[in-house]
Amino acid sequence: EVQLVESGGGLVQAGGSLTLSCAVSGFTLDDYAIAWFRQAPGKEHKAISCISTSDGRTHYADSVKGRFTISSDRAKNTVYLQINSLKPEDTARYYCETDEVTSDHGCLDYEYYEFDYRGRGTQVTVTS
Repeated sequence: EVQLVESGGGLVQAGGSLTLSCAVSGFTLDDYAIAWFRQAPGKEHKAISCISTSDGRTHYADSVKGRFTISSDRAKNTVYLQINSLKPEDTARYYCETDEVTSDHGCLDYEYYEFDYRGRGTQVTVTS
């Protein structure tokens, strides 16, 4: 059974940092790419980043380049999203997502795709 479990969110002041984790089971990180999305109340579900561990490729939305870093640990079957210089507009629920399409396409067009598997998310709240 495919499962994704996010953790690491919290309440932080602007300028601070957080590292979110996405622990996966039911597959390995070499099988599927993992994408991070976020959704703030009343706003759309937006793609942030994606990693294809099998070939080491990473992708970022323009809005987070330079502040967000995605990485993976095969031994722990976990993907991380490090967020630096947090801003109030980063406040959202963060989700990691994947499905079988990534086994062939990696992160290609991840920002437009609706993945079948998603965790329950982890809340990030940034105060000014």
